Amino acid sequence: MIRPVAVIGAGPFGLSTAAHLRARGIPVRVFGDLMVSWRDHMPAGMLLKSTPAASSLDCPQAGHTLADYCDAAGIRRLVTDEDIIPVETFIAYGEWFQQQLLPDLERVRVVSVDRDRSGGFALKLDSGETFTARAVVVATGLSGLDHLPAELAGAAADGPAPTAPVSHSSQHHDLTRFAGKELIVVGAGQSALETAVLAAEAGARVRVVSRGRGRVDFGEPPWRQPGLRPESPFGRAWSLWALSYYPHPYRFLPERTRHYLVRRVLGPLGAWWLRDRFEGRVQVQEVDRVLAAEARDGSPVLTVRTHAGGTERLCADHVVAATGYRVDIAAMDFLGHGLRTRLAVSRGTPRLGAGYVSSVPGLYFTGLPAASSYGPVMRFVCGTEFASPRLAGHLAAAHG
Repeated sequence: MIRPVAVIGAGPFGLSTAAHLRARGIPVRVFGDLMVSWRDHMPAGMLLKSTPAASSLDCPQAGHTLADYCDAAGIRRLVTDEDIIPVETFIAYGEWFQQQLLPDLERVRVVSVDRDRSGGFALKLDSGETFTARAVVVATGLSGLDHLPAELAGAAADGPAPTAPVSHSSQHHDLTRFAGKELIVVGAGQSALETAVLAAEAGARVRVVSRGRGRVDFGEPPWRQPGLRPESPFGRAWSLWALSYYPHPYRFLPERTRHYLVRRVLGPLGAWWLRDRFEGRVQVQEVDRVLAAEARDGSPVLTVRTHAGGTERLCADHVVAATGYRVDIAAMDFLGHGLRTRLAVSRGTPRLGAGYVSSVPGLYFTGLPAASSYGPVMRFVCGTEFASPRLAGHLAAAHG
């Protein structure tokens, strides 16, 4: 009996990878809650920052792009750079992609993965089933990777939560809970700015606190993009073009450079279409840094250092930390201790070789955990175009 490949995760990277593996005739079992990060951990009413051209799941068969879904669903085609994608449409597209190509998705959780004696992998599911896979692809997306800076943790003794003084932006689907409240959003990226706008539109009084060099700014609309530079999914620039279409040599850069570029390239910047909704509705306070946070009578108080060198206390009913995500193998507790200790890591992220394979033969990572090896494009859906066929090709050659 041919052992299957296990794909853990049913978001864009998991679905795309599984479609490529299946197209090669490789038996695949896919596990996870379909599009869960997009459905449960993004705010209702959110619009995608990425353009339609950068928002299709890569697939070896024609007819499965976002535009194809629009045609099948009988809705207006989203194809130009000026077309903005509602998150609900993107979720529906992922569900359609799964129904078309991976109808046997198993909506169960993988409890543990470890090496077995035959050189494969022993998996246990929360259904109680155990089985052996010849290879494992970890495509768990943002799950468990939300990052709360240490300076904010003082106001969240039991961890960030919607009912605590401090929460993470990923913990909010319905922002109407803040109607009539004073809300501070810490951050300056798209997540922070759009969370602030949606909360303000729901009736909250919102202040964005940006730190350090993270000044609040917005991108240029498509018609103002420079015309003499190559196009990329993220705008016109030689660096963005290279990082999008030629990330092959990225993993050979010095470790410090790789991690710096993942943080800084396509860093904090609001979408061009958000500016008009933001300005005049959301207050902005730019500070040097947040020094500490505490809870007083159930409400958060931030102590910040201003750019002038002084300190100030900021009070609100709640603080939302739109402070992004940080990959840490230690947070992937479904990976057995033996596997985690054998993995070569770089600042908590798996160090990947050709074809997205880790230092443990047969164990692959794709999506955000691959960004430190293959660059910032792995933070975005369009990264499936590069990652999925190469991962599937390497796996087929190594385990065919």
